[in-house]
Amino acid sequence: MTMVDRLMTSGGEIVAARVALNLDPERFESILCSTRASEAANVRRAEEAGVRVLTLNRRSRLDVAKWGPLLELLHRERVDILHAHKFGSNAWAAVLGRLARVPVIVAHEHTWAYSGQPLRRFIDRELIGRSADVFLAVSPEDRRRMIDFERIDSTKVRYVPNGIPAMAAGDGMALRRSLDANSTTPLIGTVCALRPQKALEVLLAATAMLVVERPDLRVVIVGEGPERIRLERLSEELGLAATVEFLGSRTQEELPDILAAIDIVVSSSSFEGMPLAVIEWMAAGKAIVATNVGGVPALIADGVDGLLVEPGDPHQLAEAIARLLRDADLRSALGASAALRQRRTFDLHHMVSSLESLYEALYWTSPRGRREARGTTDGTRF
Repeated sequence: MTMVDRLMTSGGEIVAARVALNLDPERFESILCSTRASEAANVRRAEEAGVRVLTLNRRSRLDVAKWGPLLELLHRERVDILHAHKFGSNAWAAVLGRLARVPVIVAHEHTWAYSGQPLRRFIDRELIGRSADVFLAVSPEDRRRMIDFERIDSTKVRYVPNGIPAMAAGDGMALRRSLDANSTTPLIGTVCALRPQKALEVLLAATAMLVVERPDLRVVIVGEGPERIRLERLSEELGLAATVEFLGSRTQEELPDILAAIDIVVSSSSFEGMPLAVIEWMAAGKAIVATNVGGVPALIADGVDGLLVEPGDPHQLAEAIARLLRDADLRSALGASAALRQRRTFDLHHMVSSLESLYEALYWTSPRGRREARGTTDGTRF
């Protein structure tokens, strides 16, 4: 069973659902548990792929009674492996999984800032870290922080890189036409949730510097979130109303065309785990400028697969973007290298295969798995 807050809503939940939907059906029976209400289309997509979905419709942290159907299912169907994603699900899986005597509990953290929340660090270490059989990190840096900062048992913390499915080629001219931009207009952009972590004010400040040299520059910000109003106001204050376009939310199907239109893709985040967006930009063969935070250096080697800059520094960000705007050959070389690295290391097939092997190894060394291997129980299919 894969346990998430909502299906296909944020990066970590998208990863979780993709893995659940792509497990080998000859070896695993897959169930998705959405602890809160999910969009009907996402539930339908999972069910059409042959994955059962249990929706608990919890409305708050205090909605404890809604956990009953999950606990009943774990008992009734003798679930062998419970794989939870992100803090809330990790904590509840640690409790409910042990109550239901699930043989294997896998906790999966998809990043956080690791500061200012001593209670969360305590729960990660004393509840999740002790109850889970393995605690997965999405980057080497996250693994280091979980061990050094949270003091979780290092033997339990493993790094499994995120992966994405193959991306279709896109046609960028439709977006350029909508922006009244021709094929030679320099276009930079980003695709992200508009929340404080993404530090988009740094990108806007860098843009204000860049337009002095390149007044024809256009910037697109794709995504929605609580920061949008503030960022739109800041854009106007910086005199960027004619330069920056906020495109709002777009579907996954629209992403290839959007990326095809953009010359340089930018991540200005103050912290990250292993961002799916950056992996998607790599897959599209784009020139990338990103902040040197979290798992990003595990994705991009500076000067090889993209350019890395320090977070919170609009001058350094502007300089890196300007360098790429002047050098089309460098943009092409970095994009080609990024695409190759993505295919070799950050592919969904590689990720699913790694997790399948981990599930089997953990199960067959659990007490239930050892009894089954000896033939002392009736066989339990994954």
